[in-house]
Amino acid sequence: MLGSTHGTLTTDFRARVEACGETPRTAVHSTAAPSAEDTVALDVSGRPLHADAPDLDRFFRPESVAVIGASDTDGRPNTGITRQLIAWAERVGARLHPVHPTRTTVFGLPCHASVADLPEQVDLAVLLVADPLPIVEQLAEAKVKFAVAFASGFAETGDEGAAAQARLGAAVQRSGLRLLGPNTNLNAFEKFRDDLDGPAIALITQSGHQGRPVYTLQELGIRLSHWAPTGNEADLETSDFISYFAEQPEVGAIACYVEGLKDGRQFLLAADRAARNGVPVVAVKVGRTETGARMAASHTGKLTGADTVVDAAMRQFGVIRVDGLDELQDTAALLARARKPLADGVVVYSISGGTGAHFSDLATEAGLSIPTLSQAKQDELHQWIPQYLGVSNPVDNGGHPVGDWRGRKIIDAILADPSVGVLICPITGPFPPMSDKLAQDLVDAAEQTDKLICVIWGSPVGTEEAYRTTLLGSSRVATFRTFGNCITAVRAYLGHHRFTAAYRSPFEDAPRTTSPSFRKAQALMRPGQQLSEHAAKQLLRAYGIRVPREQLVTSAAAAVRAAGLVGYPVVMKASGPQLAHKTELGLVKIGLTSASQIRDAYRELTDIARYENVPLDGILVCQMVERGVEMVVGVTQDDLFGPTVTVGLGGVLVEVLHDVAVRVPPFGEDQARAMLGELRGHALLEGVRGAPPADVDALVEVILRVQRMAMELGDELSELDINPLMVLPRGQGAVALDALAICH
Repeated sequence: MLGSTHGTLTTDFRARVEACGETPRTAVHSTAAPSAEDTVALDVSGRPLHADAPDLDRFFRPESVAVIGASDTDGRPNTGITRQLIAWAERVGARLHPVHPTRTTVFGLPCHASVADLPEQVDLAVLLVADPLPIVEQLAEAKVKFAVAFASGFAETGDEGAAAQARLGAAVQRSGLRLLGPNTNLNAFEKFRDDLDGPAIALITQSGHQGRPVYTLQELGIRLSHWAPTGNEADLETSDFISYFAEQPEVGAIACYVEGLKDGRQFLLAADRAARNGVPVVAVKVGRTETGARMAASHTGKLTGADTVVDAAMRQFGVIRVDGLDELQDTAALLARARKPLADGVVVYSISGGTGAHFSDLATEAGLSIPTLSQAKQDELHQWIPQYLGVSNPVDNGGHPVGDWRGRKIIDAILADPSVGVLICPITGPFPPMSDKLAQDLVDAAEQTDKLICVIWGSPVGTEEAYRTTLLGSSRVATFRTFGNCITAVRAYLGHHRFTAAYRSPFEDAPRTTSPSFRKAQALMRPGQQLSEHAAKQLLRAYGIRVPREQLVTSAAAAVRAAGLVGYPVVMKASGPQLAHKTELGLVKIGLTSASQIRDAYRELTDIARYENVPLDGILVCQMVERGVEMVVGVTQDDLFGPTVTVGLGGVLVEVLHDVAVRVPPFGEDQARAMLGELRGHALLEGVRGAPPADVDALVEVILRVQRMAMELGDELSELDINPLMVLPRGQGAVALDALAICH
């Protein structure tokens, strides 16, 4: 049984931890006066548990702007940029001051020779210069709050450019101002429509052109409030803008095009803020393939990170990852505008049985719930739909009812069903006047309901009145052009609201003090070395992870005595700091049942070790554990996120099937269980072919203990591999049969 642990540890685990003198996670917070460390809010690794959202109000709505390198000379690139900035400043009500050493006016405005000559302290400086570094110190002296650097030739060009960007970033950090760029563009100063109502999309892109599809949603009546083209992110990064946008009342969704993350930890903190505020973050993240990762790095000069870890981290903190820009715009638009769902059930309603069946197949395969309508509801629908047509879900109206008064009756009856949260109507092609009347009925019904109505307009033309005016003119109907985009968006919409309803920030329960286990473990670490199996198991013991009864011996006689104490049958294994794959070398003997077998095995193991020139610290005589499910639990260090925890099918299956799930600390018990649910081989834990169900609770405890180890030891632990972890039948626990640990 599980107790109330706020998503961290099982009750049994808490009891055992407390018995060992450790402080359980949920008891970390104290009512005592905070220490200096508590004020900073650090976890056990010394990393921040929260990050303040940057105040970017004066960036997006400055009162005064300086344009360094302003020009009005025909044919100069700076001239067009200056003209656009003047127009933008007028729209936002900012005073604009051109700066150029050889000009007295620019476009009729007084021009100042240098930053020092500005008539007032400005909020924002736009740098139209090839080398922004010399200007940064001048801006610091003038106490400028924000700057934008358009210049390219930095980290995106290679090592020399990366060094130049590092110098720029260091200068910015010393200056106290915040910098957007370098290698950015004018997207932050675009003209946004101010005649659109409702929640808006805030846009973040590392490549400005990739944001164009989302920006043009305004032409379809969808509001956009901000655009942050982050470029190379020498200072301000995607995470800063996510944190800021998540606090803005007008923002209904954040859409991101991400080529590389600058700081994995900051990204998680920003995603956590958005999740706590219920603001959906939808992201295209480049780097799923080796080619994509290489291209992204060449463009932005940042690590893309192992994509499996990035994907897991996004899912863990509720970031909705999509593949294409079309999915980005459609999913962000739906999440920004749709109200909270009243139910998860989706009804597919069409004028064609084939269309309804096709869409329902795709939706079901994608994980959407297509519930069978009650018999009473089906009888009600058959008042207006012929009896020979199916109305259980999908609902096929046969066509003719949508052309008269019956069409609206059908829609209202479906929406009145309490199991229905979403009505989706695929219209594969225009068929006036039927399709026109159907579109109008759907729009009218949407105005009268709190439930989501989606329409897929399948015509490739897109100029039809029913589409351009009726559907796109509605702020309540979500209109799509493809089945796939509709399914992706609806799945994200329902998933987001389920996620945020249950979300509890893992940073709130993250341990802030190290445990006695940490001090024991540190004494076992050997910097720069791989630990022997025996030493690695001692490390596991320090964190309360169960290992078999075993003894390390250095003679055949001692091995016989150890087998008697451990209990037959036994396993004998060579143990040494350079041994990673003992089985391949013949350095494991199993099922030994007599003293003579023990002596023979000892002699054979030591002979092989001498022949292979493998140094040993002894031979392990181990309890033999046979019955259970072999799993692997491990720790690796990710370039972006630091320590990550992995779980999967163990033994040889981990190498053959690669069936693993990953999480980035901190995470709670709910995420540990979710990891198991993601495994293709999860059914093995439930018991197959007469095997008893495995002790999943014990497996979850091991995952959480390993996480604690990863957080406390930090980068001192380069790698940990518990394989196999034998998960015994329910109620009997889990035993780490082998372990590999590499110290940094």
